Amino acid sequence: MVDVAGTDNRRAVLRWGGITAAGVILGYVAVLLADIRHFYTDDTESQYAPMWVMIGRALRDGRFPVLAPEQWMSGNYTMEEAGLFNPPQLLIDLIAPSVPNLALYATLVKLLFSILAGLGVYRVCLAYGARPEWSAVAGVAFPFSGFFLFFDTASWMTALTGTAYMLHAWASSVRYVRGRGGPIPVFVFLYLAISVQYIFPAVESVLMLAAVAVGELVLRKDNWKAVLRLAVAAGCAGLAGLLTFLPSMLSAKVTWRGTAQINNDQFLTVPWSESLNASLPSTLPAFNSWWGYVQPLPMTYIAWFLIPALAFVDWRRAREQWKEFISIALFAIMALMWTAGPGTIGPLRWPARVLPMLAIGLLVLVCVLLGRFGTVREWRHRGIAAGVLILVLWVRTFSADPHDVIKHVIAALVVGALVAGVVWLARHRGGAAAALLTMAAIFPIAWYQVHSIQPNLMQWHLPADRQEAMAAFPDFQGTTLQLGDRGLLGPNDNSLDRAYGSLVFGNYAKDLELNYVQGYTPNGHFYFGEMLCMRWDGSTCPDAYRRLFAPDPATGRQLVDLMLLDRIVLQRAMFPDARNQPAPDGWHWADYPGHEQWISVLERDSGLITTVNGRVADAQGVTATSLGETPTSSTVRVTSENGGRVVFARLGWPGYRATLNGKHVDIDTVSKVFVAVNIPAGTKDAELELTWRPPGWKVGIATGVAGLAGIAVLQWLYIRSRRQDDDENGAEPTASEPALAESHS
Repeated sequence: MVDVAGTDNRRAVLRWGGITAAGVILGYVAVLLADIRHFYTDDTESQYAPMWVMIGRALRDGRFPVLAPEQWMSGNYTMEEAGLFNPPQLLIDLIAPSVPNLALYATLVKLLFSILAGLGVYRVCLAYGARPEWSAVAGVAFPFSGFFLFFDTASWMTALTGTAYMLHAWASSVRYVRGRGGPIPVFVFLYLAISVQYIFPAVESVLMLAAVAVGELVLRKDNWKAVLRLAVAAGCAGLAGLLTFLPSMLSAKVTWRGTAQINNDQFLTVPWSESLNASLPSTLPAFNSWWGYVQPLPMTYIAWFLIPALAFVDWRRAREQWKEFISIALFAIMALMWTAGPGTIGPLRWPARVLPMLAIGLLVLVCVLLGRFGTVREWRHRGIAAGVLILVLWVRTFSADPHDVIKHVIAALVVGALVAGVVWLARHRGGAAAALLTMAAIFPIAWYQVHSIQPNLMQWHLPADRQEAMAAFPDFQGTTLQLGDRGLLGPNDNSLDRAYGSLVFGNYAKDLELNYVQGYTPNGHFYFGEMLCMRWDGSTCPDAYRRLFAPDPATGRQLVDLMLLDRIVLQRAMFPDARNQPAPDGWHWADYPGHEQWISVLERDSGLITTVNGRVADAQGVTATSLGETPTSSTVRVTSENGGRVVFARLGWPGYRATLNGKHVDIDTVSKVFVAVNIPAGTKDAELELTWRPPGWKVGIATGVAGLAGIAVLQWLYIRSRRQDDDENGAEPTASEPALAESHS
């Protein structure tokens, strides 16, 4: 390896870094030309963007929204993928309420994080000695690899952000171990990857760190002290980020994810042979998912050049320096192993989600090899080898999806032509020109892949303009429960002038700034979900209506009263004759002209119950008067001559505690759902205070302080060692990016 730290090479690093960012932007333009809402799809429109608006509004009001009791289904935001302790995410939340068009906002946010991810891949390649031009190729290719483009950037926002941070943590870790950087970047990027509040980036970061540690020890056995320092820095980041996952870990027993199981159900598990589809743009791999066995999306596609490029590597020279690629190869192998199963490992399910990690490992490996050992000598023989590799790609792709044989033939011919063009440029115009063509071909392929699946298979088609949506929707004050099923919507019903002008699913109510019981949650409260047969997207079963007005066995009260519901909205498609039936006692059918086609609305005769007595839902043997309410506390004046019980309209999440005149009293739950406090006999005008804090919050704060203290010590040691080196060398060290290898044409 040749270490080049001159001004020209620093300029080249910056120049090609700028080209990487520009390439990601051009790729986004290509995708948007194919589908203007591609980056506002599925979970982004139904989960994340509405949550940004809700959290942003709370922050502007001076509240830190760890809990929203009236949003029963998804109101515990320490359990959701909210990124409550992630500063960049909080900035996104703060801005969100000011942007009327959420599709535009989500696209811009994702563009920034895709650029960050691309630059992360670029930095990782540089860290392992690749030339800037091929590092840029990898950086541009990754955001448009199949699974990342169609799932992580289109839908699963936290996967996008967590991966972007993890990549920079990888590059910073290599720099730290090799003495080219300090511990703070490692700490910051690892903490950000953890605190997006999505478990996959955290676990993937652990695998990345293990791969780096093993690779660096193989490369230099005497480097164990540097690897130990990296482990300590990573441990400090883990301590700082522990508060992100402690509440969900300590609350798991009451959620849908409460069992720590390991099984292989084959759903979204990817056979290793599908990796042979990685370079054919038309690939439609075969494994089980929501769409059956043959997938309608190119999930396993990585980059058109990835496999054919192997023919243009000087493998003899590469073998001589095999130790330098251990980390990259190990990371790719671990990702490949994971994609094949098990299907569920505790909270980790759907192994196909790890396909972007496989794409990262292989892109970095191939582009580092090209950047250090790429060659077009004996180009005819290498061209034949590339043709054989393309034939293998075609055979595997045809085997998975034999019905589109002509499309696959055309794709193979296009890849062959591109390989020929890149080789010609490399021979006559140099490596930079070849890299630019390699990069430029990514954009039309991205356009083709997105365009070929229109209409978008994952769109909910939720309105993007919040102002228009709020103007069209009924102004439902108080707390509303909707009973309906998203599956009953017809293919043409998903628009503002039809169903979405009257019905909410997922987190859409947060777009409208309304308080609905249902919301989008992957971590729902098990017993509440069972009580109303409510699913992750807020859909319910028809029997939920009967259950609402049935007496609760423990209290004798109806669920509508225990939940302090002001309104019940019935989807007409589920309850077509409801309006023809008498309203339950104490309720009446309310008229909302223009919405009768979609909903029937029940409201209380007495008006909004949520304004009457705080969140006190039932008091038996007790006189209970609300003195004050916040999202995380209820203060009540209680009197009980013979003892009794107060039931609150609060979901029984772990973390509640109660005091009576400052003395601790036990907490119970009614029907495993509602928080209840027993009041002792002889209580008179006592102050009952019910408070909720995220479980483990004190431990999390303590470990966070310890993590910050630890990284401060590491940074002090790093600065001291640099000063000692300066004194010994008598000169300032040269600041540069990682070593860049000489080119081998």
